[in-house]
Amino acid sequence: MPSTPEFNPELVNWNGLHGLPRFDALNDGDFAPAFDTALASHEREIDEIAGNPAEPTFENTVVALETAGDALARVSALFWGRAGAHTNDTIQALEREISPKMSRHYSKIGMNAALFARIDALWAKRESLGLTLEQTRVLERHWKGFVKSGAKLPKAEQEKLAGINEKLAGLGTQFGQNVLADEKGWALNLSDEADLVGVPDFLRDAMAAAARERGEDGKFAVTLSRSIIEPFLTFSERRDLREQAFQAWVARGANDGPSDNRGIIRETLGLRDEVAKLLGYGNFAEMKLDNTMAKTPDTVNHLLKEVWVKAVRRAGEEEGDIAKLIAEEGKNHEVMPWDWRHYAEKIRAQKFNFSEAELKPYLQLEKIIDACFDVAGRLFGIHAIEKKGVPAYHPDVRVFEIRDQENRLVAMFLGDYFARSSKRSGAWMSSFQSQHKLPLKNGHTGELPIIYNVCNFAKPADGKPALLSLDDARTLFHEFGHALHGMLSNVTYPSVSGTGVSRDFVELPSQLYEHWLTVPAILKQYAVHFETGAPMPQELLDKVLAARTFNSGFNTVEFTSSALVDMAFHTRDKIEDPMAVQAEVLAELGMPKAIVMRHASPHFQHIFSGGYSAGYYSYMWSEVLDADAFQAFEETGDAFNGQMAAKLKDNIYSVGGSIDPEDAYKAFRGKLPSPDAMLVKKGLATFEELSGSDA
Repeated sequence: MPSTPEFNPELVNWNGLHGLPRFDALNDGDFAPAFDTALASHEREIDEIAGNPAEPTFENTVVALETAGDALARVSALFWGRAGAHTNDTIQALEREISPKMSRHYSKIGMNAALFARIDALWAKRESLGLTLEQTRVLERHWKGFVKSGAKLPKAEQEKLAGINEKLAGLGTQFGQNVLADEKGWALNLSDEADLVGVPDFLRDAMAAAARERGEDGKFAVTLSRSIIEPFLTFSERRDLREQAFQAWVARGANDGPSDNRGIIRETLGLRDEVAKLLGYGNFAEMKLDNTMAKTPDTVNHLLKEVWVKAVRRAGEEEGDIAKLIAEEGKNHEVMPWDWRHYAEKIRAQKFNFSEAELKPYLQLEKIIDACFDVAGRLFGIHAIEKKGVPAYHPDVRVFEIRDQENRLVAMFLGDYFARSSKRSGAWMSSFQSQHKLPLKNGHTGELPIIYNVCNFAKPADGKPALLSLDDARTLFHEFGHALHGMLSNVTYPSVSGTGVSRDFVELPSQLYEHWLTVPAILKQYAVHFETGAPMPQELLDKVLAARTFNSGFNTVEFTSSALVDMAFHTRDKIEDPMAVQAEVLAELGMPKAIVMRHASPHFQHIFSGGYSAGYYSYMWSEVLDADAFQAFEETGDAFNGQMAAKLKDNIYSVGGSIDPEDAYKAFRGKLPSPDAMLVKKGLATFEELSGSDA
């Protein structure tokens, strides 16, 4: 791509360590002109492919599409990385401008009649082309992508669809920015000791650091970052402050101000329904599930409701225990959502004789990162080497080489672990560059995966270690499981690389990896006290393992209610009042008053700005797979069984979307799973109960 005086070539010519971007050579003002140049360049490449006078072949059409738009992919990767993990007013303004522009650009490609004619011709004679399985999957992905972009629609309907998609892109961006604004704009600043009763030292340190970031030195800030709000709700003895913080947390996106998302939800759902109907589907969920393992909304709802019955029964038992403890303390209030975590922690401490505060000194961020790498080494034969002093997009971001047993470079990995006001909430994996083996116009053949993880752990005070909760540690393992899916990818074509799989399969590598956190050999080695270096006592370790299913009713009700609301939103026609639909669904389910959805609709970023629309269920779908997959290791008596690990790498982590996910799973396990192992893992049933029922 030619450079211009306004265009910074560092955005596309990545000359850092092992091909990393030179982040230190980029400025916010570089992105707008770079997008203009890259979009125009990609458009020219598309025109060349579509206008090729030669008969369409897999090489001159599909492979050409796979490698087209390299400059745009690089600029986009850098920009969206910044927009999620280190944004500011300049980036957010451009994000609002670029989102619809990108949608318009890809709609134009998807409706290019000459280009689709070439793809359609190849698809029609695919069985006679001598394609490999991976090539057939790649061709299918392009053909279905064009069809879902409206390639078969009349011109007027194509234009209508393009306009809707452009509008949806803008709405998704605004939704996410509104949630970030609410999270950034609210803090409960405390200073009196009476306000901090019950708050342990590790949380005080995190709250003090958050207050300093907001210019409130000497105070302690409760923020809406999960790494602070959840432990505050867990440990604070001040019920009034817990309620105040909780109400702010659940009101994100629903505050009657400029960042209110309820109007965006209504408009988004209406437009999505229009898209589905234009493309010939009964509803948006049918369209989204068309190319997934679940395949239909009925299949999804059947699984969710089967789990719901068991989860709400268990949550009722848990609520009864909490009500009993409240009464024992001489109080007479009912169990409310801002009480649950607080009293559940006290019950955990009683029942298993340990608390989260007792556990946390043994869960240092540094050690859990080491544990992630060690598990990867034991399973897949890779190791990490940190490269100090290599610039990244923020000073907190760490850079690692990932190498195999022969010390060959496999991938580059960036870890961005701490919460900050410029970062959206949650945790995620993404890539600056995906693995593939195709020759490129720049003379290179194939590309090294450059993968990054983003988390939101509370940053400790200077000189103190970052201490994690058990949930935090699971999150770290989860996101590194996604990272491994990208780093171990071994395919030819970019579109099926790494996490380029169906939405309800993509969570399998991440959720499965979580299991190795609590393998006793790993906890014994890496769960060591931050002051003494002593390993976690066996007694405490036994309690931690015994408590794995504690509070599972609460956790599953939180999740399943959110997934069922997501499905209701995307299977119903003409929703005028989404919040009324949310309330109706929860009422029909018999949602406990003391529990709220994990993600209420006005801040449900997974489905309104994060790509999981009609797909939030996929975490549970993958949980069915991951429970069964880990059981395969347990059946051998060795959590690191070499034969199973090789099958796991060869059939799950390395194949991306190059084969059908059902075939991939059966190649690993020999069969598809039932929900039984998942229900047992969550503590919602026993194998004995399940074998004696129709469940």
